[in-house]
Amino acid sequence: MLDFLRAYRSYDPAARNILEVLFLYPGVKAVAFHRLAHALHLWGVPFFPRMVSEIGRFITGIEIHPGAKLGKRVIIDHGMGVVIGETAEIGNDVIIYQGVTLGGTHLLPIKRHPTIEDHVVIGGGAKVLGAIVIGKGSRIGANSVVVKNVPPNTTVAGIPAKIVTTGVKPGEELSHERIDTD
Repeated sequence: MLDFLRAYRSYDPAARNILEVLFLYPGVKAVAFHRLAHALHLWGVPFFPRMVSEIGRFITGIEIHPGAKLGKRVIIDHGMGVVIGETAEIGNDVIIYQGVTLGGTHLLPIKRHPTIEDHVVIGGGAKVLGAIVIGKGSRIGANSVVVKNVPPNTTVAGIPAKIVTTGVKPGEELSHERIDTD
């Protein structure tokens, strides 16, 4: 948990201390509610995983289905309006900004939500839809609509999202200011 809080602090210059992050950041609360709901979901407990998830959504404005899989140090910055679907899988060290949807594109009871690999940044308002893969180290520009796989270390933007740069360098993938078209 301390590792998670330190990650928030290192990625957000407005975070003054770990206590502030722990008590005042909705993304931290949403992930905590999700961890409990996900554990109940894995244990096959009926009703309560969704109830915990709904309480978390009510408190934070962030909706994460109990079946979604979250890696370590997933940061949901600002968070209001984030929706993460049932079969979504999110890797380690991912930053998700406000208004992001990781949604499905059909109603069949199979994998229908995106897989987000490690070290990905998803800009505010982006919609990542379907059983697609966002490659390690990639960046999704704000308000983009992504419906196709994104190769590793690539920046995509637009509606529909298109590749705008490739070759994101390791260590730069999580830089907030580097979702650009240079």
